[in-house]
Amino acid sequence: QVQLVEYGGGLVQAGESLRLSCAASGRFLSIMSMGWYRQAPGKQRELVAVGSSGDSTTYVDSVKGRFTISRDNAKNTVYLQMNSLKVEDTAVYYCNARVRIRWYENPSDYWGQGTQVTVSS
Repeated sequence: QVQLVEYGGGLVQAGESLRLSCAASGRFLSIMSMGWYRQAPGKQRELVAVGSSGDSTTYVDSVKGRFTISRDNAKNTVYLQMNSLKVEDTAVYYCNARVRIRWYENPSDYWGQGTQVTVSS
């Protein structure tokens, strides 16, 4: 019903930048929010940043001032601009979208396949 495709991961050095993008496609009524999570080896998946349809954004403290989330609602796409990357940002980054398929149903969460971000020192 809903597919999320991510782009933009890779290998960079500490201090450099990367931009992730995630496009949602399929049949749905509306997207309530889109965001990014990450999971490092041996750690739980954590929220990185999320943006709602009302333009509010939330960031985990460790990325505030370095990462910026933005959405293109016309393209059902969310971006994550990551600047001043640190070794500890290394993880698999997953796109998340909370989507309402039909007006009478509660929204459901959908996930992308994940994209690897590796930051070397």
